[in-house]
Amino acid sequence: GAAAPLHLQYLLEPLHPTVHTQRGATATLPCVLRALPRNYRVKWSKVEPANYGESIIIITNGLFHKNYGPLSPRVRLRHSHRYDASLTISDVALEDEGRYRCQLVNGLEDESISLTLHLEGVVFPYQPSNGRYKFNYHEAKRACEQQDSRLATYQQLYKAWTEGLDWCNAGWILDGTVHYPIINSREPCGGRLLLPGVRTYGARDKQKDRFDAFCFTSALQGQVYFIRGHLNFKEAAQACRNQGAALAKVGQLYSAWKFSQLDRCDGGWLADGSVRYPITTPRQRCGGLPEPGVRSFGFPSKEMRTYGSYCFVG
Repeated sequence: GAAAPLHLQYLLEPLHPTVHTQRGATATLPCVLRALPRNYRVKWSKVEPANYGESIIIITNGLFHKNYGPLSPRVRLRHSHRYDASLTISDVALEDEGRYRCQLVNGLEDESISLTLHLEGVVFPYQPSNGRYKFNYHEAKRACEQQDSRLATYQQLYKAWTEGLDWCNAGWILDGTVHYPIINSREPCGGRLLLPGVRTYGARDKQKDRFDAFCFTSALQGQVYFIRGHLNFKEAAQACRNQGAALAKVGQLYSAWKFSQLDRCDGGWLADGSVRYPITTPRQRCGGLPEPGVRSFGFPSKEMRTYGSYCFVG
Protein backbone atom coordinates (compact mmCIF):
# COMPACT_ATOMS: atom_id res chain seq x y z
CA GLY A 1 0.00 0.00 0.00
CA ALA A 2 0.92 3.68 -0.24
CA ALA A 3 2.99 5.15 2.56
CA ALA A 4 0.94 6.83 5.28
CA PRO A 5 0.89 10.63 4.99
CA LEU A 6 3.37 12.21 7.37
CA HIS A 7 0.71 14.28 9.04
CA LEU A 8 -2.51 12.64 10.09
CA GLN A 9 -5.07 15.40 10.48
CA TYR A 10 -8.12 13.43 11.53
CA LEU A 11 -7.03 9.88 12.33
CA LEU A 12 -5.14 9.03 15.50
CA GLU A 13 -1.91 7.13 14.99
CA PRO A 14 -2.51 3.62 16.44
CA LEU A 15 -0.70 2.93 19.73
CA HIS A 16 -0.15 -0.69 18.73
CA PRO A 17 -0.11 -1.38 15.00
CA THR A 18 -0.43 -5.14 15.66
CA VAL A 19 -3.48 -6.72 17.31
CA HIS A 20 -2.88 -10.22 18.73
CA THR A 21 -5.71 -12.73 18.79
CA GLN A 22 -6.61 -16.42 18.37
CA ARG A 23 -9.05 -18.31 16.21
CA GLY A 24 -12.58 -18.10 17.63
CA ALA A 25 -11.89 -14.91 19.61
CA THR A 26 -13.34 -11.43 19.05
CA ALA A 27 -10.75 -8.87 17.95
CA THR A 28 -10.98 -5.10 17.54
CA LEU A 29 -8.79 -3.12 15.15
CA PRO A 30 -8.66 0.43 16.54
CA CYS A 31 -9.37 3.46 14.33
CA VAL A 32 -10.31 6.65 16.12
CA LEU A 33 -10.90 10.13 14.73
CA ARG A 34 -9.63 13.16 16.59
CA ALA A 35 -12.24 15.38 14.88
CA LEU A 36 -15.23 14.81 12.61
CA PRO A 37 -14.92 16.43 9.18
CA ARG A 38 -18.19 17.66 7.64
CA ASN A 39 -18.81 15.07 4.94
CA TYR A 40 -16.66 12.05 5.46
CA ARG A 41 -16.63 8.32 4.98
CA VAL A 42 -14.49 5.74 6.71
CA LYS A 43 -13.61 2.72 4.61
CA TRP A 44 -12.14 -0.46 6.07
CA SER A 45 -10.40 -2.88 3.74
CA LYS A 46 -8.18 -5.92 3.94
CA VAL A 47 -4.88 -5.79 2.07
CA GLU A 48 -4.54 -8.99 0.00
CA PRO A 49 -0.86 -9.51 -0.87
CA ALA A 50 -1.66 -12.57 -3.01
CA ASN A 51 -3.40 -10.53 -5.70
CA TYR A 52 -1.94 -7.10 -4.82
CA GLY A 53 -5.46 -5.92 -4.13
CA GLU A 54 -7.62 -4.68 -1.31
CA SER A 55 -11.04 -6.02 -0.50
CA ILE A 56 -13.54 -3.63 1.08
CA ILE A 57 -15.04 -4.79 4.37
CA ILE A 58 -17.21 -1.92 5.56
CA ILE A 59 -17.97 1.72 4.67
CA THR A 60 -19.58 4.20 7.06
CA ASN A 61 -20.50 7.89 7.01
CA GLY A 62 -20.94 7.99 10.77
CA LEU A 63 -24.70 7.41 10.59
CA PHE A 64 -25.12 4.47 8.23
CA HIS A 65 -22.79 1.69 7.24
CA LYS A 66 -22.66 -1.12 4.73
CA ASN A 67 -20.78 -4.43 5.02
CA TYR A 68 -19.11 -6.11 2.04
CA GLY A 69 -17.53 -9.42 1.12
CA PRO A 70 -17.03 -12.73 2.92
CA LEU A 71 -16.26 -11.05 6.28
CA SER A 72 -19.64 -9.32 6.17
CA PRO A 73 -21.54 -11.50 8.71
CA ARG A 74 -18.73 -11.30 11.28
CA VAL A 75 -17.80 -7.60 11.29
CA ARG A 76 -19.29 -4.52 12.86
CA LEU A 77 -18.17 -1.04 13.83
CA ARG A 78 -17.44 -0.83 17.55
CA HIS A 79 -18.72 2.75 17.70
CA SER A 80 -18.28 3.11 21.46
CA HIS A 81 -18.35 6.94 21.02
CA ARG A 82 -18.93 9.33 18.12
CA TYR A 83 -15.25 9.47 17.15
CA ASP A 84 -14.84 5.69 17.15
CA ALA A 85 -14.59 3.94 13.77
CA SER A 86 -12.86 0.80 15.09
CA LEU A 87 -13.60 -2.54 13.41
CA THR A 88 -14.69 -5.53 15.49
CA ILE A 89 -14.32 -9.02 14.02
CA SER A 90 -16.11 -11.82 15.84
CA ASP A 91 -15.29 -15.53 15.73
CA VAL A 92 -11.87 -14.83 14.17
CA ALA A 93 -10.96 -17.35 11.43
CA LEU A 94 -7.52 -18.45 10.22
CA GLU A 95 -7.92 -16.48 6.98
CA ASP A 96 -8.53 -13.21 8.87
CA GLU A 97 -4.78 -12.97 9.55
CA GLY A 98 -3.16 -10.06 7.72
CA ARG A 99 -3.10 -6.33 7.13
CA TYR A 100 -6.13 -4.03 7.35
CA ARG A 101 -6.52 -0.41 6.34
CA CYS A 102 -8.77 2.20 7.89
CA GLN A 103 -9.13 5.03 5.38
CA LEU A 104 -10.78 8.38 5.99
CA VAL A 105 -12.23 9.63 2.71
CA ASN A 106 -12.80 13.36 3.04
CA GLY A 107 -12.89 15.02 -0.37
CA LEU A 108 -9.30 15.38 -1.52
CA GLU A 109 -7.71 14.89 1.89
CA ASP A 110 -7.64 11.10 2.17
CA GLU A 111 -5.63 9.62 5.01
CA SER A 112 -5.27 6.09 6.28
CA ILE A 113 -3.71 3.93 8.96
CA SER A 114 -2.73 0.32 8.58
CA LEU A 115 -3.03 -2.41 11.22
CA THR A 116 -2.01 -6.05 11.36
CA LEU A 117 -4.17 -8.82 12.82
CA HIS A 118 -1.85 -11.51 14.15
CA LEU A 119 -3.14 -14.94 15.15
CA GLU A 120 -1.27 -16.90 17.80
CA GLY A 121 -0.78 -20.40 16.46
CA VAL A 122 1.48 -23.19 15.33
CA VAL A 123 3.02 -24.13 11.96
CA PHE A 124 3.50 -27.77 10.99
CA PRO A 125 4.94 -29.42 7.89
CA TYR A 126 2.55 -31.77 6.12
CA GLN A 127 3.01 -34.51 3.57
CA PRO A 128 0.46 -37.12 2.47
CA SER A 129 0.58 -40.89 2.90
CA ASN A 130 2.25 -41.43 -0.48
CA GLY A 131 5.43 -39.63 0.56
CA ARG A 132 7.25 -36.34 0.10
CA TYR A 133 6.93 -33.77 -2.70
CA LYS A 134 3.47 -34.85 -3.89
CA PHE A 135 1.55 -31.54 -3.73
CA ASN A 136 1.24 -28.86 -6.34
CA TYR A 137 0.22 -25.50 -4.83
CA HIS A 138 -3.54 -26.10 -5.09
CA GLU A 139 -3.27 -29.58 -3.55
CA ALA A 140 -1.12 -28.22 -0.72
CA LYS A 141 -3.71 -25.53 -0.02
CA ARG A 142 -6.50 -28.11 0.05
CA ALA A 143 -4.47 -30.53 2.20
CA CYS A 144 -3.96 -27.90 4.93
CA GLU A 145 -7.66 -26.99 4.85
CA GLN A 146 -8.57 -30.68 5.24
CA GLN A 147 -6.38 -30.80 8.37
CA ASP A 148 -8.21 -27.90 10.04
CA SER A 149 -5.49 -25.41 9.13
CA ARG A 150 -4.39 -23.29 6.18
CA LEU A 151 -1.18 -22.69 4.26
CA ALA A 152 1.15 -20.64 6.46
CA THR A 153 2.17 -17.09 5.55
CA TYR A 154 5.87 -16.25 5.31
CA GLN A 155 5.64 -14.35 8.62
CA GLN A 156 4.10 -17.41 10.31
CA LEU A 157 6.79 -19.72 8.93
CA TYR A 158 9.57 -17.32 9.91
CA LYS A 159 8.22 -17.01 13.46
CA ALA A 160 7.96 -20.82 13.70
CA TRP A 161 11.60 -21.07 12.60
CA THR A 162 12.67 -18.64 15.36
CA GLU A 163 10.75 -20.89 17.79
CA GLY A 164 12.57 -24.03 16.66
CA LEU A 165 10.97 -25.40 13.48
CA ASP A 166 13.71 -27.34 11.70
CA TRP A 167 12.58 -29.21 8.59
CA CYS A 168 14.60 -30.50 5.67
CA ASN A 169 11.81 -30.79 3.10
CA ALA A 170 10.71 -27.78 1.09
CA GLY A 171 7.05 -26.81 1.32
CA TRP A 172 4.55 -24.42 -0.21
CA ILE A 173 3.31 -21.39 1.72
CA LEU A 174 0.29 -19.18 1.07
CA ASP A 175 1.85 -16.73 -1.39
CA GLY A 176 2.92 -19.52 -3.76
CA THR A 177 6.60 -19.51 -2.79
CA VAL A 178 8.51 -22.55 -1.49
CA HIS A 179 10.77 -22.63 1.59
CA TYR A 180 12.33 -24.81 4.23
CA PRO A 181 13.37 -23.73 7.75
CA ILE A 182 16.75 -24.95 8.99
CA ILE A 183 18.19 -24.51 12.47
CA ASN A 184 20.83 -27.25 12.49
CA SER A 185 22.75 -27.09 9.20
CA ARG A 186 23.53 -30.61 7.99
CA GLU A 187 24.65 -32.53 4.92
CA PRO A 188 21.33 -33.56 3.33
CA CYS A 189 19.87 -30.05 3.89
CA GLY A 190 22.04 -27.95 1.62
CA GLY A 191 25.27 -28.76 3.45
CA ARG A 192 26.94 -27.78 6.71
CA LEU A 193 28.35 -24.49 5.44
CA LEU A 194 25.01 -22.75 4.93
CA LEU A 195 23.85 -20.65 7.85
CA PRO A 196 20.62 -21.46 9.69
CA GLY A 197 17.60 -19.68 8.24
CA VAL A 198 14.43 -19.99 6.22
CA ARG A 199 15.88 -21.18 2.91
CA THR A 200 13.86 -20.25 -0.13
CA TYR A 201 13.28 -21.67 -3.59
CA GLY A 202 11.28 -18.57 -4.53
CA ALA A 203 8.02 -18.63 -6.48
CA ARG A 204 7.29 -21.93 -8.23
CA ASP A 205 4.88 -23.17 -10.89
CA LYS A 206 1.63 -23.71 -8.96
CA GLN A 207 0.44 -26.42 -11.35
CA LYS A 208 3.58 -28.39 -12.19
CA ASP A 209 6.00 -28.11 -9.27
CA ARG A 210 5.56 -30.51 -6.35
CA PHE A 211 6.56 -30.04 -2.71
CA ASP A 212 5.25 -30.56 0.82
CA ALA A 213 3.02 -28.04 2.61
CA PHE A 214 3.55 -25.80 5.63
CA CYS A 215 0.22 -25.49 7.43
CA PHE A 216 -0.81 -23.04 10.16
CA THR A 217 -3.46 -23.57 12.80
CA SER A 218 -4.64 -21.67 15.87
CA ALA A 219 -6.73 -22.29 19.01
CA LEU A 220 -9.41 -25.01 18.89
CA GLN A 221 -13.15 -24.74 19.32
CA GLY A 222 -13.30 -28.08 21.05
CA GLN A 223 -11.12 -30.70 22.65
CA VAL A 224 -8.80 -33.52 21.65
CA TYR A 225 -8.51 -36.60 23.87
CA PHE A 226 -6.98 -40.06 23.69
CA ILE A 227 -8.67 -43.48 23.77
CA ARG A 228 -6.48 -46.42 24.75
CA GLY A 229 -6.53 -49.69 22.91
CA HIS A 230 -4.92 -51.83 20.25
CA LEU A 231 -7.06 -50.62 17.39
CA ASN A 232 -6.79 -50.67 13.65
CA PHE A 233 -7.77 -47.53 11.73
CA LYS A 234 -11.45 -48.50 11.32
CA GLU A 235 -11.82 -49.46 14.98
CA ALA A 236 -10.15 -46.23 16.06
CA ALA A 237 -12.61 -44.18 14.01
CA GLN A 238 -15.51 -46.19 15.45
CA ALA A 239 -14.24 -45.72 19.02
CA CYS A 240 -14.44 -41.93 18.56
CA ARG A 241 -17.86 -42.10 16.88
CA ASN A 242 -19.21 -44.21 19.77
CA GLN A 243 -18.56 -41.19 21.99
CA GLY A 244 -20.06 -38.64 19.62
CA ALA A 245 -16.60 -37.54 18.51
CA ALA A 246 -14.51 -37.96 15.35
CA LEU A 247 -10.89 -38.91 14.69
CA ALA A 248 -8.82 -35.78 15.21
CA LYS A 249 -7.26 -34.02 12.22
CA VAL A 250 -3.54 -33.27 12.25
CA GLY A 251 -4.13 -29.54 12.78
CA GLN A 252 -6.40 -30.29 15.73
CA LEU A 253 -3.72 -32.42 17.39
CA TYR A 254 -1.10 -29.68 16.90
CA SER A 255 -3.53 -27.13 18.28
CA ALA A 256 -4.27 -29.22 21.38
CA TRP A 257 -0.52 -29.73 21.86
CA LYS A 258 0.21 -26.01 21.52
CA PHE A 259 -2.77 -24.46 23.32
CA SER A 260 -3.91 -27.17 25.78
CA GLN A 261 -0.47 -28.71 26.51
CA LEU A 262 -1.72 -32.16 25.45
CA ASP A 263 1.08 -34.55 26.40
CA ARG A 264 0.87 -38.30 25.73
CA CYS A 265 3.39 -40.96 25.06
CA ASP A 266 0.95 -43.12 23.11
CA GLY A 267 0.72 -43.26 19.34
CA GLY A 268 -2.83 -42.73 18.15
CA TRP A 269 -4.63 -42.80 14.80
CA LEU A 270 -5.68 -39.52 13.19
CA ALA A 271 -8.29 -38.85 10.50
CA ASP A 272 -5.74 -38.83 7.64
CA GLY A 273 -4.51 -42.35 8.53
CA SER A 274 -1.32 -41.14 10.18
CA VAL A 275 -0.27 -42.12 13.70
CA ARG A 276 1.15 -39.40 15.97
CA TYR A 277 1.54 -38.39 19.59
CA PRO A 278 1.99 -34.98 21.29
CA ILE A 279 4.85 -34.35 23.73
CA THR A 280 5.07 -31.13 25.76
CA THR A 281 7.48 -32.49 28.39
CA PRO A 282 10.21 -34.42 26.57
CA ARG A 283 11.44 -37.55 28.38
CA GLN A 284 13.85 -40.30 27.47
CA ARG A 285 11.33 -43.09 26.97
CA CYS A 286 9.02 -40.97 24.77
CA GLY A 287 10.93 -40.97 21.54
CA GLY A 288 14.05 -39.58 23.19
CA LEU A 289 14.09 -36.25 21.34
CA PRO A 290 15.10 -33.33 23.57
CA GLU A 291 12.52 -30.82 22.33
CA PRO A 292 8.72 -30.83 22.63
CA GLY A 293 6.69 -31.59 19.52
CA VAL A 294 4.15 -33.75 17.79
CA ARG A 295 5.91 -36.99 16.86
CA SER A 296 4.86 -39.08 13.90
CA PHE A 297 4.96 -42.80 13.12
CA GLY A 298 4.05 -41.95 9.53
CA PHE A 299 1.20 -43.85 7.87
CA PRO A 300 1.23 -47.47 9.09
CA SER A 301 -0.90 -50.16 7.46
CA LYS A 302 -4.51 -49.39 8.40
CA GLU A 303 -4.98 -53.03 9.39
CA MET A 304 -2.40 -52.86 12.17
CA ARG A 305 -3.95 -53.25 15.63
CA THR A 306 -1.23 -51.40 17.51
CA TYR A 307 -2.41 -47.91 18.36
CA GLY A 308 -5.02 -45.98 20.29
CA SER A 309 -7.11 -43.18 18.92
CA TYR A 310 -7.03 -39.37 19.14
CA CYS A 311 -10.58 -38.04 19.06
CA PHE A 312 -11.88 -34.51 18.57
CA VAL A 313 -15.16 -33.31 20.01
CA GLY A 314 -16.44 -29.86 18.97
